[in-house]
Amino acid sequence: MNITFQGHSCFTVEVGEYKVVIDPFLTGNPIAKLKPEDLKCDFIIVTHGHGDHIGDTFELAKANDAMVISNFEIVTYCQQNGLQNAHAMHIGGSHEFPFGRVKFTIAHHGSCFTTDDEIIYLGNPMGVLLMAGGKTLYHAGDTGLFLDMQLIGEMNKIDTALLPIGDNFTMGIDDAVKAAELLNARVTIPMHYNTFDLINQDASVFTSRVAKKGQQARILNVGDSYDF
Repeated sequence: MNITFQGHSCFTVEVGEYKVVIDPFLTGNPIAKLKPEDLKCDFIIVTHGHGDHIGDTFELAKANDAMVISNFEIVTYCQQNGLQNAHAMHIGGSHEFPFGRVKFTIAHHGSCFTTDDEIIYLGNPMGVLLMAGGKTLYHAGDTGLFLDMQLIGEMNKIDTALLPIGDNFTMGIDDAVKAAELLNARVTIPMHYNTFDLINQDASVFTSRVAKKGQQARILNVGDSYDF
């Protein structure tokens, strides 16, 4: 499995011949290096309904005939707006796709899409377990710290965990360090920081504190890849 950090909470995941993108926020993302037209994908996983996570889902899905995978509410919204190639799931459920198995976990956050004149509720936010080729990736989505992260770590041998550290809207560094401890992943990578001033963080503080707990953490700059 190969992951590439595209900025904010957006990662592209390559599993064999398949390309999966999680939370494809490129347009309007000041640290993204790619434009939607530069990104090729077969599947799109959306963790929740906020605009910085749904992002370019519609453009990417149409341009690549990519399947959208998300909760029932987001998939219904996609289908109502012209994206029929979509698969609905929900928290606790899992499904086998050509690239591997996806299971959604809880996340403590909000989930809505805001237009000029209304707020559209789009179900509960989620984290994602992606299992392929004997490896497990955990993308926590936007979330605060919760004790069930220990259960997620106990039930899944997580090779790589992607955790938000930006604070204000999600966990900050203190809580993310505890989350890394509970999950006990082989490697933890920070995300959802430094996109905007409000969530600026020094990721090296996070990685050094995780290391002091006897665990591994590493920083991916935008465009960096990691194989596991």
